[in-house]
Parts: sequence; structure tokens; C-alpha cells
Amino acid sequence: MYASEEEDRCIVMCRFAKSFSKDGTEVLTLKIEYPKVDFPDFRRAESIVNRCIRAQIDRFYHYASTVLYRQAVFAYQNQQADGAPFHPYDAVMKYEVTCAKNCFFSVYRDCYEFTGGAHGNTVRRSDTWNLATGKNVPLGCFFRPGANYRRTLLEEVLRQAKENMEKCPDLYFEDYQELIRRYFSLCHYYLTPDGPVIYYQLYEIAPYAAGFVTFSIPKDLLDCPPKCPG
Repeated sequence: MYASEEEDRCIVMCRFAKSFSKDGTEVLTLKIEYPKVDFPDFRRAESIVNRCIRAQIDRFYHYASTVLYRQAVFAYQNQQADGAPFHPYDAVMKYEVTCAKNCFFSVYRDCYEFTGGAHGNTVRRSDTWNLATGKNVPLGCFFRPGANYRRTLLEEVLRQAKENMEKCPDLYFEDYQELIRRYFSLCHYYLTPDGPVIYYQLYEIAPYAAGFVTFSIPKDLLDCPPKCPG
């Protein structure tokens, strides 16, 4: 169980696992780890968050049990015909709670697939809610109306990346500045108690070994830091 700083709320981490077989052979394993929230002071938001997470899980399960399962069966049958060993496919969805403070709740979810090869692939997505309103919180909410916050954030990411490269020249790809601009997305962020964190997907600006590259945005860069009404 994840305990937030507020005593009146809790997040229980739930786990689900299932194995899919063909002709008695396991061809796909599915694992999901997700939060179930309990917000006594924000019942409407609690319902919205739990429904949203449930819908995301259902979509991932449907994809794994249909599309990915068919691919796994096809690969298994081909490798059986060739006399080659078959390694079961994997599908893993895991949520991480990054903020459960005041009236904000933020999570990211990593969806991993292994379909053979040296390693699998993971895609990250994230959501942030204002519990007082039950609405999603876009990055623009932390800036005054009309502000060119995309440019402000991009400049900060480029500044941090340059500093990181000076300390570790092989950290990112050689053309990292162009790649940072190309793949920058205002949707790719989550909230922490210290402020927003912007992330890049695997391979976008750095080698696979670097993992998900993140940039923490300082609160003093925000026109309207995260704040609850009242």
C-alpha cells in the first residue's frame, strides 16, 4: 500500500497475472500492477481516477489477449516447424504513483512487450489529476494564459541536457539537441512534490541503456506552481 502525506487517503497497489497457452505450451505471460485509490475528501475524483485506470488496464488486456496472443501463437508455430526453441512473449503494465499530495494525483504507466530479440520495448504514458475538480491537469495550467510555455520548457530541457552532456559526453546521441526538439511533447510529463518532470521515450534522445530520460522542471520556472484552492 502506498501512503500519501495526507492521512485521509491511501493507494493500494493491486496485481494481476495470467498465462496464455497454445497446445499446452505457454506462449504469452501477462502481468499488470496498478493503483486503486481511496480519497474520502474527493469521492468524485476518486471515481474518475479509478475508472480511467480501469479503462487503461482493459485496453491493455484486450490488446495482449488478442493481438499479442495471435502474434505469439504465429511465432510459436513457425519456430515449431523450424525446430527452433520458442521463448514466450511477455506483456507487462506497471503504474508508479509520483504524486499524491494536497489535491493532486499523478501517475505514469510503463507498458512493456517482449516479442523476441535481445530485449523488449517499453512505452511510457502518464496522467495528472486535480482532485478538487476531477479534471486532468495539462502542463499549461502551471503558466499564465498566453505564455509561450512550450518554448520555456524546451529551453530548460535543452539547458539541462547540455549540462549533462558536459559531465558525461556519451549520455545522449550526438544530435541530441535536434532530437530533444523533435520528440518534445507536452503530454509526456508527470507531477512530483518538487514539480513537473518531462520524460522522453526509449531511444528518442539516448541509447537504450540510458532508459527513460527525464528532466525535472524547477518550480521557480512556473508562473502558477501546483496549488489547491482555499
